[in-house]
Amino acid sequence: MTAVGAAVAPNPLAEGLHDYRVAEPALMVIFGATGDLSGRKLLPALYNLAKQRLLPAGFAVVGAAIDDLSDDAFRKRASEKISTFSRTQPVDPQVLQSFLDAVFYVKVDFNKLDDFKTLARKLDELDHARHVGGNRVFYCATPPPTYETITEQLKAAGLNAGEGYHRIVIEKPFGTDFKSARELNHIVQRVFHEDSVYRIDHYLGKETVQNIMAFRFANTIFEPVWNCHFIDSVQITAAEEIGVENRGAYYDKAGAMRDIVQNHALQLLALTAMEPPIAFEANAVRDEKVKVLRAIRPIADDEAAKATVRGQYASGWVLGEHVHGYREEPNVAAGTLTETFVALRLFIDNWRWAGVRFYIRAGKRMPKRVTEIRILFNRPPHLTFGRQAAQELDPNAITLRIQPEEGISLKFGAKVPAAGIRLRSVAMDFLYASSFLVEVPEAYERLLLDCMIGDPTLFTRADEVEAAWTLVDPIEAAWRDGRPPLQMYQAGGWGPAAAAKLLEADGREWHRP
Repeated sequence: MTAVGAAVAPNPLAEGLHDYRVAEPALMVIFGATGDLSGRKLLPALYNLAKQRLLPAGFAVVGAAIDDLSDDAFRKRASEKISTFSRTQPVDPQVLQSFLDAVFYVKVDFNKLDDFKTLARKLDELDHARHVGGNRVFYCATPPPTYETITEQLKAAGLNAGEGYHRIVIEKPFGTDFKSARELNHIVQRVFHEDSVYRIDHYLGKETVQNIMAFRFANTIFEPVWNCHFIDSVQITAAEEIGVENRGAYYDKAGAMRDIVQNHALQLLALTAMEPPIAFEANAVRDEKVKVLRAIRPIADDEAAKATVRGQYASGWVLGEHVHGYREEPNVAAGTLTETFVALRLFIDNWRWAGVRFYIRAGKRMPKRVTEIRILFNRPPHLTFGRQAAQELDPNAITLRIQPEEGISLKFGAKVPAAGIRLRSVAMDFLYASSFLVEVPEAYERLLLDCMIGDPTLFTRADEVEAAWTLVDPIEAAWRDGRPPLQMYQAGGWGPAAAAKLLEADGREWHRP
């Protein structure tokens, strides 16, 4: 029997498996709560945080959307979505019921100030009953055109100030170009302080994305060779086997450049290429990412035809199923020139990366779903064992797999166990699931908790967003003038032929995941 006050020996098996950070009690309002993002990602993520006992005491969710629902009707819908999309299956009925007891709903038309005042009264009522100290998170799980309206209505209803913290979470894309992004930044910053604005990019919540920094800066064997003296090129691939599904109206205005490259892909590039921050804290990390984005050499108007590729998928076969072409998708304009595939060749003009080529490709209706970063090293300056012995030997490479199987692979040369000297490339693989024997949490779980804790490290800052648009805008301007022309590619392939030629011109080829 342990005496009162006596030290209890820690359980060594639990070391490192608990989040040491504690969030203050809060209310989370989800605008667009009956939409796809809320049902597939946000509500299941909050349920899993509850299951891990990471939600603060008093926490409650308030759904806000145009649908006319009661609390019970919204809870029923939330229960169905969580049971279908939760990463942990089967759902624990006791945890689910406890979570649903803290779920509420308010009908809100974003154009009606009275509805926001009704929301304010509901939040005051819950604040008093649950003792959350006025802390509130407003999540815009809505189409981008609504961000300005929601922000201004929150101010008009007095929901952006008062006791406790008031934070707003805004989904990508943040703006449609540099001008609109800057205008939206100004609008949001007039209502919320920049420290309270959380521009979310779910890629940054993925374990392997965070592990890019751990891999580089926590291991002395990698950082010394992470530069132009040892690295030949970097490839970033973000491929999806799906089409636009039910997002045709949105996607036809966005395209692959705005949907994937301007945010996800450039964030991966920045994390791969950034200098070591002085600490793993918000401003230190984001300062270094901004430096990288500003150092990317702009693609001038006359260079777009040589350094960029844009494509659109035609009908074809994906995973054994025949699929329609993009122009046959619902809510897509006839004869549209919107790209569903992008390939870029970029350079970073600084001392670390001088001359190193960074290739980005992103597309839909490709052979498989995969997001990865491939770092290809220079070949040895001298073939000690002769060309014949090394003819099966590829350059060293590191592959950081973001999805679907998160992990890291190291490719290096080894001797084949046979008489004489014969070399062949082999791989060492690290997988999160098998190494830590735990299921990797969903990105939204980490990011929602970070927002409640007040840690913006994995969220994008205003100057990051604007720096990314500064790079993208000239490319899109050249594309509107038909340079280069849009190329079709068959669904189920790795993009148009021009994408392969982009690397062939440099004496390189795309890695096949």
